[in-house]
Amino acid sequence: MNNAEKISYTDDTEDAGTGRIQIQELIRRAKTVQRKLRASVFSPNEEKQLKIRFNITTAAGLVSRSKEAIRKAEREGRLSPPALDENNRRIGYRLEDIQAMRKTFGTLPWRSDDDEPIILAIQSFKGGSGKSTGTCHLADYLAIAGYRILVIDCDPQASMTTTFGLYPDNLEQSETLGPYLQFDTNTVTDVIKHTYWPNIDIIPSSLYLYNSEYLLAAQMGNRSVGASALLRLKQGIDSVKDSYDIILIDAPPALGMISLNVLSAANALVIPTPPGMYDYDSTVTFLDMMDEVLEMLEKMTGRSIDYKFVKTVITKINEGKSAHTAVAVMIKNIFENYCFNTLVKDSAEVDNASTRLMTIYELEKPITSLKVHRRAKTYFDAFNKEVEILIRKTWPSHKQKLRDEGIL
Repeated sequence: MNNAEKISYTDDTEDAGTGRIQIQELIRRAKTVQRKLRASVFSPNEEKQLKIRFNITTAAGLVSRSKEAIRKAEREGRLSPPALDENNRRIGYRLEDIQAMRKTFGTLPWRSDDDEPIILAIQSFKGGSGKSTGTCHLADYLAIAGYRILVIDCDPQASMTTTFGLYPDNLEQSETLGPYLQFDTNTVTDVIKHTYWPNIDIIPSSLYLYNSEYLLAAQMGNRSVGASALLRLKQGIDSVKDSYDIILIDAPPALGMISLNVLSAANALVIPTPPGMYDYDSTVTFLDMMDEVLEMLEKMTGRSIDYKFVKTVITKINEGKSAHTAVAVMIKNIFENYCFNTLVKDSAEVDNASTRLMTIYELEKPITSLKVHRRAKTYFDAFNKEVEILIRKTWPSHKQKLRDEGIL
């Protein structure tokens, strides 16, 4: 925020005019700050970089091998040792190095070819539920765990796109799902971009995606298209899903044609629910509407829509607020096994990371304090681990591993 504080403007409000002129002035001021904030996060060539490093103890845990096994593989030339600093000390392993270790030791967690990729939608019709934040943190966690991830940003606000290092304002419409959803192109392959994470790809979003809402709705009346307008995203994902283990979709916080496409494309669903009564009411409304929508989709598309799992997660809880605690207990009692055990709590560390367009998994060191950082990471690790286990339970090739780990 320091960059924003340094910017000064002359007080020309009285001369700003009315209507669009005032809006344009607000846009000019806001984008000036936005550019400076982004410049402080991105590297000089405007490409975000993953700077985190893992020491050998952490690396050994991630690849399920001992430190000595790693050192031995380095001595034998099967692995490259990490880079050294100016004092000839190891500076830690990059995520690319961790993945190379997994390949060498045969511990990559990938699904087998016979396992179906998970297409997980994080869906809520209410903004501010922690949907985009949760999706980004889940993607980073799963990437560190070694999975091949595709994230699809279906929200025109494009928060996830920005977090993964792309400027939505710099993207052409042809670089988003827009043309594909509007039946102007026949593939999504061309809009998949590599991110600065070695095993995360993204289909980005921008404000252009708003147009797709209306154009998709118009296609519903087109006899040659009809119900396929509701399956458009599914068809695109089906054409690329074999290259990934997990596909995460950040859906728009509204019920529209894009949201209907997300619900049709997904085979698993997570519903974030903050612990407030308005938020709870919104979740109930969402479930009511979703039931009606799924019935409509099944009738129009002639296919049954089955999810491998549907779970709610209580997000943004502040333990200092007794009302939050009471509503959280109520939600868990009502949804029981349909609710994740982990409560994702509010954290200054997550908020501060977000101002840097990052997740806590990207931070090289704590922003607030080590204690606050560890607490925030504990919450997200626990929730993300629950999701990972649910995903692995759907893969027959992982059943024996899960038994060996005492999970099944």
